Amino acid sequence: MLELDFSKGLAEEVNAFVRRDFKPRFGKLAKSFPSHPLWQRLRGLGTDLWLDTGNIAEIQPLWTREFSAVTTNNTLLNREVQSGRYDNLIRQAARLLDGYPRLSPRQRMLELAFILNAYHALRLVERFDALVSVEEHTDLADDVDAAVQYARRYRAICPERFIVKIPLTAAGLLATRRLAAEGVPVNHTLGFSARQNYVVARIGRPEYVNVFLGRLNAFAADNRLGDGSLVGERATLASQKVITALRRSHNVPSKQIGASFREAGQVMDLAGIDVMTIPTKVAGGFLNLGLDPDAVESKIGHIYEPAWAPGVDPRAVRFDTLWEVDRAVVDGVDAAERENLSDFRPDDLVAFFADHGCGDLLVRWTPEQAAASAAEGKIPKIGTWRDLLARKAIGLDSLMNLAGFNSFAADQKAMDDHVAKVLAP
Repeated sequence: MLELDFSKGLAEEVNAFVRRDFKPRFGKLAKSFPSHPLWQRLRGLGTDLWLDTGNIAEIQPLWTREFSAVTTNNTLLNREVQSGRYDNLIRQAARLLDGYPRLSPRQRMLELAFILNAYHALRLVERFDALVSVEEHTDLADDVDAAVQYARRYRAICPERFIVKIPLTAAGLLATRRLAAEGVPVNHTLGFSARQNYVVARIGRPEYVNVFLGRLNAFAADNRLGDGSLVGERATLASQKVITALRRSHNVPSKQIGASFREAGQVMDLAGIDVMTIPTKVAGGFLNLGLDPDAVESKIGHIYEPAWAPGVDPRAVRFDTLWEVDRAVVDGVDAAERENLSDFRPDDLVAFFADHGCGDLLVRWTPEQAAASAAEGKIPKIGTWRDLLARKAIGLDSLMNLAGFNSFAADQKAMDDHVAKVLAP
């Protein structure tokens, strides 16, 4: 567990440092941006529109008054840092941290990453008056207390516009529950299925849950299990149905985000979901389709049928875990809510779900399995995992979550390495 008992003064000084030249114009920029009838149509169908980038030059030509937010992550922020644009800021931040000699090398690294993320996010707020999803360092994914502490600090820097991204891990779920109870808006990221989001919405109660739909399609295509179309779309609409029902039955606040769009047509295919966070290339491609706005219709309630390759049994690969919420999951969450979850540690939550027949959802990965996933990258190779999937020891959703987290961790390390290079004597 990360110890930062001495950090009150540090937090205050970092807050002042990143806000030193921050000049927001809250609520005063909307009329300065154009409007577009296609985006108007999607907003009319109930979909909030975000751009999935932190690059101001990419946002500028696409931003209209229908957009409300941008979202960054470890990968997107790494691109900005690798460009060198923040090298001078890194040196200035390091001099600030020199005043806190008790910081360990790891704590210093976390502070520098926090400063970079917060500073860049404030530039986005300043330029577009946008909500900004700011992501925590991947080293915090298994540390409940540290994740909560850094989320509070993000929120204190810009309570008007910052949303904190917390990844789907056992610790992340417990941290999200604490933060939601404190009123900190959380974008609970790295979700891939309706059942994951059922658990997250009921236990964590975040503002937002996700389905990374493009990666699901890529998994099917790259492993020649089908042509790759409609897998993520089906999972997203199934999760939207679940989240909508939970808002009525359990008063959860969560909204469904469709994330990891890869093709322009997916915007039309998912019209009506709560939120789309769209990469700029996909957003531009959607506009270039030349659609009549009236041709865009809500797809809420639609069930897409992916095309599988000959001989592929989708249940053997556990595609059903993407869009079905089985009785064991419901009963497991019911049982969890009868517990005092504030006393749970991450391992307690993993064990609890295993004891209630859901060990394939929150998986206790071995070091060898985690290493194999990291070596494969963001898209798992079916040959590595086929037996575990067939035995229902893991779900496809939990496997994709592991791969996604490892991908983010690799990009986070690349960013940390760049910072270290800039500061090298």
